[in-house]
Amino acid sequence: MPSSSETTCCVVGGGPAGVMLGYLLARKGVPVTVLEKHADFFRDFRGDTVHPSTLQLMYELGILEDFLRVPHQEIRTVSGVYGDFAFQAADFRFLPTHCKFVALMPQWDFLDFLSGKAKQYPSFDLRMEHEAVDLLHDSGSIAGVKVKTAEQELEVRADLVIGCDGRHSIMRQAGGLQVQEFGVPIDVLWFRIRRHADDPDQLLGNINFGKALILINRGDYFQAGLIVRKGSFDEIKTRGLESFRDSLRQIAPYLGDRPNEITDWEQVKLLTVQLNRLRQWHRPGLLCIGDAAHAMSPAGGVGINLAIQDAVATANLLADPLRQKRVTNSSLAAVQGRRELPTILTQEMQANAHKLFAKIFENPGPAHAPWQLTVVTEIPGVQRVMGRVIGLGVRPEHVAEAEPQPRPTGGRTRMIKIAAGIGLAAAVVALSVAALRQCSRRKVAWSWR
Repeated sequence: MPSSSETTCCVVGGGPAGVMLGYLLARKGVPVTVLEKHADFFRDFRGDTVHPSTLQLMYELGILEDFLRVPHQEIRTVSGVYGDFAFQAADFRFLPTHCKFVALMPQWDFLDFLSGKAKQYPSFDLRMEHEAVDLLHDSGSIAGVKVKTAEQELEVRADLVIGCDGRHSIMRQAGGLQVQEFGVPIDVLWFRIRRHADDPDQLLGNINFGKALILINRGDYFQAGLIVRKGSFDEIKTRGLESFRDSLRQIAPYLGDRPNEITDWEQVKLLTVQLNRLRQWHRPGLLCIGDAAHAMSPAGGVGINLAIQDAVATANLLADPLRQKRVTNSSLAAVQGRRELPTILTQEMQANAHKLFAKIFENPGPAHAPWQLTVVTEIPGVQRVMGRVIGLGVRPEHVAEAEPQPRPTGGRTRMIKIAAGIGLAAAVVALSVAALRQCSRRKVAWSWR
C-alpha cells in the first residue's frame, strides 16, 4: 500500500507556471504541494525571456529589487537584420510598467529565485524528484496524484490537482482532456556559441540564405536558435557538421570561426515546435494551465510569460474557494474563461509568424528585404505597438490581494486597444508574407529541404 499525504492543492510541474502558482497560493494561506520530477531546475535551452508583464508582477509582489540582483541582461528594443537591411521591430521603453525592458535570465535562476521566495511560507511544500505518473479517482472526481520517487511509490491526495507539467502533460492525458493540434512548419535547433563584447544585440536575429538565426545574449555566450523546416533535422545531420557550421558563418559572418566550437551533434538540441490547446482545460478536481493547457511556439518568446499570467489568474480566482473548500466546476471554468482569449489571440499571431518563416525557407539565396517591411518599420509608433503586444500581451494579469472585483469599464477599452495592437502586428506579418510571396515567384528548393 503506497504511503499517502494530503494537501489542499497539488500542483504538478515545477516550471514557471507551477512554481509561480505555488508561491501565490501559499502567500494567500492555501496549503499547496508542488511536485517536480527532476532533482533541480538546471535544464538548458528553455525560455529565458522575462517580459515586462512578468517584471510588473514581481514589482506588485514586492520582490522586484531582489529579482534584479540575479545576473541578467536587459533588452529595451528588439532588432534584427533581414538580408542587408537592419531594422527595429519592437520598443519596450514606453510601456506603462515599472520595468521597461525584457530581462534575459536562465530559467533555472528564475525558478531558483521564485521557489526560494515561496519557501518562506509554511504552507508551500516543494518536492523535488517526485514524478506524477497518474491521477487518483474518487466517485467520478479527481482526488489526487500517484507519485513515483527513487525509493517508493506514494499518493498525494488533494482537493484540486493543477497540471503545470508542460506540453507533454501526463495530467491532461490521464484526465482524458482533448487536445486541438495546429500545424507548425518550423522546428528550432538550440546550441551555444561564444559571445564577444562587441557583438550586436539582435534578439530577433539574422534572416538570410533561407534561414533565420536567433541569438540570445547570455553574457559570455549566445543561446542560439536556428529555425529550420519541421522534420528536417535528420537531413541536416546527414549533410554533416561542417555544412551546419558553414551555414551559421554564412548567415552571421561576424561569428567568424566560433561555429567550430560545435564539434558534436550532442551540442545541438532539437525543439520540436508545437502549437495546440485543450478544448476544455478542466474536469472535476483537475485543471490544466500553461503549456499543459496550450503549447506555445517560441515565436516572440511569450510562452513563459503567458504561463505565468495563467498562474496569476488561477491564484486570483481559486485561492478563496480553495481555502473554503468550495471549488466547483464553475470555479475551474472561470479560469479557462479568463485565459482562453489571450491564448487564442497569441497563438494566431504566432501562426502568422510561422507563415513568414515558411516563406523565408523558399529562397536559399541572398535575402533582400521586401519594400513593405522597410515601409512598415518607418511608420511612427509601430515599434511601440509591437513592444506592447510582445511585452504585455493580451489581458496582462495583476496580483489580487482580495476577492477579485468586477473589471472597471476602462478594462474593456484597454482590451480593445490591445486587440487593435495585435491586429496591427498581425497585419505587419501578413504584409511581410505577401511581399515574400511576390519576391519568390520562382520556387527554388531550399538546400536543406
